[in-house]
Amino acid sequence: MSRSGCHTERGELRIYESWDEVATELADYIAELSEVSVKERGFFAIALSGGSLISLMGKLCGAPYNKTVDWTKWYIFWADERVVPKNHADSNYKLAKDCLLSKVPLIPSHVYSINDSLSAEEAASEYEFVLRQLVKTRTVGVSEINDCPKFDLILLGMGPDGHVASLFPNHMVLEEEDEWVTFITDSPEPPPERLTFTLPVINSASNVAVVVTGISKAEMLHLVIDDVGPDGSMLPARMVNPGNGNLVWFLDKLAASKLQAFKCTEQEAKTGK
Repeated sequence: MSRSGCHTERGELRIYESWDEVATELADYIAELSEVSVKERGFFAIALSGGSLISLMGKLCGAPYNKTVDWTKWYIFWADERVVPKNHADSNYKLAKDCLLSKVPLIPSHVYSINDSLSAEEAASEYEFVLRQLVKTRTVGVSEINDCPKFDLILLGMGPDGHVASLFPNHMVLEEEDEWVTFITDSPEPPPERLTFTLPVINSASNVAVVVTGISKAEMLHLVIDDVGPDGSMLPARMVNPGNGNLVWFLDKLAASKLQAFKCTEQEAKTGK
């Protein structure tokens, strides 16, 4: 059960006691969205990121999800990827395959990894082309407010610097409005070459979930969620704002410890109000 939850201008905050609780509730959330999407559209189009987020998704490999989720209807994409071979330790695809994809009965042709034999620019162009074909067939939905793909769910983590996907603070790709998939060759974190969904694609999703855990993210999460200072609006994580969709933050209490909403609920718990 969530320790606390509240709706803010920055989306719904779901705060949990522990990493394990975050994992359990995230699995429930994904399974529920999958069921709804399959009933409504016949597909579930989900975009993943890397990092600890994928480890948290490992709960989906076990009961009851391994039996109740209709894995054959899943279409899997990456909101960002490192331009490295698929078997490289830095590959988001490899991480997802090892932790989840190889352990559930997915249809292999429904898993859309990048072409790791191409340059960053070429791989981004090809990935966008593939995505556009799937939007045409409505395997991936289309936004009502622009021509962007409308994913049923985009899952993101957040870095200590406030980056999401491979959208880093003060980088020119934050201003990209025309491309769906773009590339960078100067990531401030290794490896330098990466592909990433652009903000218009992320903000066109039906549902976006941002998962943040650990005390090392607490100060940045405070800047992103709470209205503190003029620079906060320029942080990539704060730019995530699905115009016609839902934004949910899955947080453990360590990451949430500096949030105004968390402090209020803690104070209410102490006073019995």
